[in-house]
Amino acid sequence: MPEERLQKILAGVGIASRRKAEELILEGRVTLNGQTVTELGTKADIERDHIKVDGRLLRPVTNHVYIALNKPDSVVTTAHDPQRRTTVMDLLKGLKARVYPVGRLDYHSDGLLLLTNDGEFANTIISAKSHIPKTYYVKVKGALTLEAEEKFRTGIPLSGKRTAPAGLKLIRKGDNPWYEVTLIEGRNQQIRIMFKHLGHLVEKLRRVRIGVVELGKLKPGEFRFLDQEEVAKLMKMAKREGGPVDLVRPRPDSARLPQSPAKKTAAKKASPKATKKHVGTKRPAPKKR
Repeated sequence: MPEERLQKILAGVGIASRRKAEELILEGRVTLNGQTVTELGTKADIERDHIKVDGRLLRPVTNHVYIALNKPDSVVTTAHDPQRRTTVMDLLKGLKARVYPVGRLDYHSDGLLLLTNDGEFANTIISAKSHIPKTYYVKVKGALTLEAEEKFRTGIPLSGKRTAPAGLKLIRKGDNPWYEVTLIEGRNQQIRIMFKHLGHLVEKLRRVRIGVVELGKLKPGEFRFLDQEEVAKLMKMAKREGGPVDLVRPRPDSARLPQSPAKKTAAKKASPKATKKHVGTKRPAPKKR
């Protein structure tokens, strides 16, 4: 097996993303054949050399794992937290494989998060060149004007650089409406900052789709394994040429908006006949005389 950079090896066995792996090396937490390594250009062969992180010997990964998790609010998207808050790793009960998050989801945001021990997959998905669309449901204090909506779609100055074109669609009207937002980039706190720039605060933010993978019926804290078809489609989408896909997407039925208490009560009181009639049961056609 040819030698590879240490940060790539660490990412490949699921220790951390390649960027985080570089931090581990610079912090002196990685040893190669008994010697502490702090140079990012150092190469090694995981099948021949002894590589340790925090004293733990690394072994080649023979089985890649790909996970879709419904991250609840107030959970940290990291493997370890100095403040001892709940992390996404605490939710993966019974999982033997060592995985790490693909990208991030803010502490007070919830919804779809991918995790894996496949370094190539993770780096391809989070690459700035991938343009994989990510879709969110966002509850905002106050409705945007048509002019503000257009500014949101075309781009807003953020840290000296305008945001990429974004998808925006009103999906529930009200004093505090819900919008469907689709991004092809993932800057820190981007959606919250974009709405704040337009004079509106975000109350709730839920990611419901990453490329071809949907949140679906996963409850907060639940996870499932991606199938090979989903993984292949994500990789193909990340490596495609010709720019990002259409940002205007229909709302997936499998990721419904949370109902208000009043609507929940009304739904419970509905009789079976009324429910059946509501969904549009067809009447038999009259017989011809």
